[in-house]
Amino acid sequence: MKFEDIEIEDVDFEAMLEESFKKEDRSSGDLTEGTIVKINEEENQAIVDIGRKNEAFISLDQLRDEEGNLLFKEGDTLPVVITGSRGERPMVSYDLAKKRQAMNEFIEEYDEEQEYIVEGVVTKKNKGGYVVEADGLEFFMPRTLSYLSSKTDAIGKKVKGVIVKVDKDKGSVVISRKELIERDKARVQEIVEKLLESKEPVVGTVKKITSYGMFVDVGGMDGLVHYSQISHKGPVNPSKYFQEGDEVNVVALDYDKKKRHLSLSVKEANPDPWENIDEILGVGDAVTATVSNIEPYGVFVDLGEDLEAFLHVSEISWDKNVKHPKDYLTVGEEINVEVIEIDKEKRRLRVSLKNLLPKPMEEFARKHRVGDIVTGTVSSLTDFGAFVKIDNVEGLLHNQEASWDKSKRAKDLFKVGDEVEVKIIKIDTDAGKISLSRKALEKSPAEAFADTHKVGDIVTGTVKDKKDFGVFIALDDNVDALIRTEDLHPLKFDEIEPGQEIKGVITHIDPRNDRIRVSVRRLERQEEREALDQLNQEQDDSMTLGDLIKDQLKK
Repeated sequence: MKFEDIEIEDVDFEAMLEESFKKEDRSSGDLTEGTIVKINEEENQAIVDIGRKNEAFISLDQLRDEEGNLLFKEGDTLPVVITGSRGERPMVSYDLAKKRQAMNEFIEEYDEEQEYIVEGVVTKKNKGGYVVEADGLEFFMPRTLSYLSSKTDAIGKKVKGVIVKVDKDKGSVVISRKELIERDKARVQEIVEKLLESKEPVVGTVKKITSYGMFVDVGGMDGLVHYSQISHKGPVNPSKYFQEGDEVNVVALDYDKKKRHLSLSVKEANPDPWENIDEILGVGDAVTATVSNIEPYGVFVDLGEDLEAFLHVSEISWDKNVKHPKDYLTVGEEINVEVIEIDKEKRRLRVSLKNLLPKPMEEFARKHRVGDIVTGTVSSLTDFGAFVKIDNVEGLLHNQEASWDKSKRAKDLFKVGDEVEVKIIKIDTDAGKISLSRKALEKSPAEAFADTHKVGDIVTGTVKDKKDFGVFIALDDNVDALIRTEDLHPLKFDEIEPGQEIKGVITHIDPRNDRIRVSVRRLERQEEREALDQLNQEQDDSMTLGDLIKDQLKK
C-alpha cells in the first residue's frame, strides 16, 4: 500500500486530536499568547490575560521547573492553549502549548519527500483513535489505521507507525501502524515465496539458540530450525554446533500463514552423506573420530562429513570388564576407530576402537607357552570355575583343574582378588581362550599312592559310585580306583551297594593321568597262587629238614 492510496476516514482528525486535549467542555482554542496578570501562591494558580472578556486560570504546577521554582513572574508573556473553562473563566495549558509549539516546529521541518517512522507509546484514547507520544510530540493514530483491538487496553503500549498525513494549518500529524504491518506482511510473503519456490540454500544469521532449535534471520525474517533439522546425524543440540551471530546455510521447508511461522532446515541445505556413503567409507576402514557423547552402553563419535557412528562398550577395549566408557574416553577426545558396520537402510554406522589396539591374546601367546607357571589374580568366580587375570588377559581355571580334591570347587578355594599360581595347560589364540591348572603344580594323589604301592598289592576300598562299566572305590584320601565289571567276579554287580568294602588286587597305576585299576577276579587267582606257593615252600622246607636228619644219622 502506498501513501497516496490510503483513504482517510471522512472525519476531521484535527477535531479528534483536539478532543483528546479537552478536560471539561467540547471546545478548545488555538495556540495563543497570554500575559500573567497575577500569581496566587496560596491557590496555586495564576491569572492570565488572553485577550478575551474574562481572564483565564492556569495551574502554577505548569509554570515551575524541576526544582519547583517559578519560571515566570507577573507581567511575563507565555504561549498557552485554551483547554476548557471554570465558570465563566477559561482554563489554559502551558504544557499543551509547548507541545503545540514543538509540533509546529516539527511540521515546519518535515520533508514530505522522505518517510518518517514514529516510535512511541499510546497515552490517550478516544472514539476516533489514539494519541501516540514520541520524543515529547503527540501524534494521532486513527483507530482504523491502528491494527489494535478495541477489546484490549492499548494505553501504555509501545507502537510504531509511519506518518501518512500532515496538516500544517491545523498543526496535526496522522500516523498509521497498519501501513507498517501490511508492508511487513508483504515483505514476509515475498521472502517466503522466494524461499519456498527456489528451494535453494540461502545464508542466514543465527539470532537465538534454544533447547528445541535455533532462530535464523533470513532477509530480515526469522525462521525456526528445529533441532531435528540441524544435522543428517539426527536430532542434536544446536548449541554444540552454532553460536549466536554465526552465518549458516538454510533451506525453507514450510510457512504457516496463520501462525506466521517459517520452518527452516540446515541439513537440507547440505549434501546428505548417506547418498554416497559407499564412496566415503567402507567396512574395515580406519578413520579418526571425535567423541561427541558418552553413555553407559557406549559412545557416539563424530566422523566428520555430517556422519556419526556408535562405539559400543564392548568395542572399546579388549578388557571384558569395562564398567563405563567414561573410564576410558572423554568428550572431545580424538580417537582412531575401525568401521565394522555400515547399514545404509537404517543409516547406522558402528565402529570399533579395540580392533586397532594390540590384541592381548596375541601378546600373551608371544610371551608365554603351554607349561609355563605364572601368577595371576582371581577376577571372577563361577559355578564351573574361576577366571584368573594374567597381564591383560583372563584364563579359565576350571573346577576340575583347581584341586585334586574332586569335592571342592574354585568357589570353595578362592575369593575375588586372591593371587594364585597356576600352570598354563592350553592357549587357543583363535578362540581367545587360555586354560589353567592349579593341581598340575601339586603331586597327584595317584603319584603319592604310587610311591607306597605297586601293581599286585592287595588293597581294600569302599564303594563310591556304580557305572555301567564298573564300580569306583575309594582307597585312601582323594584316591579312587576302578573295578571293571568283568573284574568283579565272583561278586555280583547288582548286589554291590555304596559304602560296601571290596578287596582286590592292583592291576594298573597311571600317576600322570591319575588312574588306578583294581581287580577282584585276579585277587582270587593271586590268593590261590600265593597259597600254592606257600604250600610248596613249606614242602621244600620240610624235605630239606628230613634230608639233614638222614645225613646226620648216616654220619
